[in-house]
Amino acid sequence: MYERSSVVELAESLQSELYRYSIGGKLPSSRSLVERYRVSPVTVSRALAQLAAEGLVVTRPGAGVFRARPRTRAAAPGDTSWQEVALSAEGAGEVVPRSVDAAGVLASLATPPPGVIELSGGYLHSSLQPERAMAAALARAGRRPGAWGRPPVEGLPELRDWFAREIGGAVGAEDVLVTAGGQNALATALRALAPPGAPILVESPTYPGLLAIARASGCRPVPVPVDAEGVRPDLLAAAFEATGARVFVCQPLFQNPTGAVLAPGRRAEVLRIARAAGAFLVEDDYARALAHEDAGPLPATLAAEDEDGVVVHVRSLTKATSPSLRVGALAARGPVLDRLRAIQVVDSFFVPRPLQEAALELVGAPAWPRHLRTVAAELRHRRDVLTGALRRELPALEVPHPPSGGFQLWVRPAVGGDDTAVTAAALRAGVALTPGRPYFCAEPPAPHVRMSFAAVAGPAELVEAAVRLRAALADPAAADA
Repeated sequence: MYERSSVVELAESLQSELYRYSIGGKLPSSRSLVERYRVSPVTVSRALAQLAAEGLVVTRPGAGVFRARPRTRAAAPGDTSWQEVALSAEGAGEVVPRSVDAAGVLASLATPPPGVIELSGGYLHSSLQPERAMAAALARAGRRPGAWGRPPVEGLPELRDWFAREIGGAVGAEDVLVTAGGQNALATALRALAPPGAPILVESPTYPGLLAIARASGCRPVPVPVDAEGVRPDLLAAAFEATGARVFVCQPLFQNPTGAVLAPGRRAEVLRIARAAGAFLVEDDYARALAHEDAGPLPATLAAEDEDGVVVHVRSLTKATSPSLRVGALAARGPVLDRLRAIQVVDSFFVPRPLQEAALELVGAPAWPRHLRTVAAELRHRRDVLTGALRRELPALEVPHPPSGGFQLWVRPAVGGDDTAVTAAALRAGVALTPGRPYFCAEPPAPHVRMSFAAVAGPAELVEAAVRLRAALADPAAADA
């Protein structure tokens, strides 16, 4: 039984039995519940925490868990319809309204119902996360002198130095700002580099979170198509000329969602085009630590090859560790660094010091390179398992050449398929996919779905997912229902 479904079922069972206890009555001990329901202590702890969050029980450390007093019925809500007018009026005079559409982001953050295989997730499954190493790092960090004090607003010098060495080239610790993950770094970069109403060049397709940031900032994302070798330089140059944009955001390594790597012959050309346009290139290097075992030597970062301060580099530890270890970095050289720092300080002051200390402990521990090797081997295996299962069970799907890094396949449904219909049919069959439409800021040239192989418990679930998808999509009418 999956851990998540075990927690839900135990919580429901305990809730159904609460009537047996008087208000303030004590529930059985955790040990008793473990023995009675034959589940792990972690499952019991999470189920009780769920009941506590719902206000059904109260946990008293050292004493136990007690039935809570029923909550009084909340007063009827007031009339909030006035907000519709106020929020609309706020953007009436703007060139591009600052509307926030988080649908694409929420699709990768949503927790599927119990029993549904999660091919929509954007993070490593808990079995792939370095949980013991992170727990040990957090414990060591908490004991460091001054660990709970205020850190420098730019971040801990030792952590900035580590990020600088990872980025390479002439980037030094003084060029790095520690951020609260990659999404925070991207938001800071776009706010610093583009005023409201300005065009921002983005790869097409690209990460929905980037499109959401751009639109929420009042900017206008402009698509530049990506092929198997990354962004096309000819179309990039044409987009700069047509729009006058001063920012281009790209993922040169294992691009999300296509998995493309910017070809060696295009790297210098892309840098040259951005420099000639007087524009910044925001390099989102989100997946460098997610290279597969067979990836071979990785290319240097674009920041390492940049001599003129064109590149603003974004890096994060989150994807390779845990969604809750939100520690990342922004690196830039020249006057732009002062603007990035100012926006970072105004938005969040600084990243909590205990989290920075824990990150520093983690990347400096012997367990860190072992973890990266384990992830590299497991992601390669899962990629091959899912690719093979899809080709065997659904030969009509257009499965691309397997990527050498990242955690997703960018798959085109059979001729006539529709990404939203395919996604809905898959969910009915017990498989959560991500529709491709939110990855485009303009009309998509063809339907696609994204399949992640990192968020499942193991390769067996990938095979089962392909079998379920075969049943769901065997009838063309099912996908169009």
